[in-house]
Amino acid sequence: MTGSRNSRGLVPTRRAALTLIGAGALAASGIMSARAAVDDDEVLTEAKVLRDPDVPVAGNPQGDITIVEWSDYNCPYCRKLEPELRQVVQDDGRVRLVLKDWPILGPVSVTAARIALAAKFQDKYHQAHDAMMGVSSRLTEPRINELLAGAGVDMDRLKRDLTARAKDIDAILKRNNDQAEAFGFRGTPSFIVGKFRVPGVLTMTEFEQVIADARKAKMN
Repeated sequence: MTGSRNSRGLVPTRRAALTLIGAGALAASGIMSARAAVDDDEVLTEAKVLRDPDVPVAGNPQGDITIVEWSDYNCPYCRKLEPELRQVVQDDGRVRLVLKDWPILGPVSVTAARIALAAKFQDKYHQAHDAMMGVSSRLTEPRINELLAGAGVDMDRLKRDLTARAKDIDAILKRNNDQAEAFGFRGTPSFIVGKFRVPGVLTMTEFEQVIADARKAKMN
């Protein structure tokens, strides 16, 4: 299961999902092949999906396989999966993890995503991300501020960056949203693993398997 978008979510991008997602499913997991190609409006180029310089990266930056995760800080499934996914990435050692904030669960989710991306300008994105993903209760704006201050984020600098970098932050969130919709994702978390589209939660074993499958697919 995944967290679903709220009723104010944007209309899915026209035909991009049909042009970029293959028809063949792999096994029974719902993992589908996706070819990296340029559509008419260039939403899903390899560079923009995998190599957006403004989107934070964890794991091995030089890894041979890239996992792209679209997540929402108020999504309980994202929080539950986070430590397991990080463990898989750490154990593998050759996975590059791209973290795309996709706030679809309401205004507080948008606030959380904007604040996390603002923290990036003081090199504290990962601290902010981990602090918000590490709680079990639904976030509120006061709770977000408390968590980030406790994680060592300079809150005065954060407020300045939220204002000064507002256009840059909103542009990142728009790119993330446009890509998620073009891939046909319906909720969080959703993933691209190598050449495979993974719209939902996997177990650690399943992640290990799809990473192995992605490596095999690179050889073909």
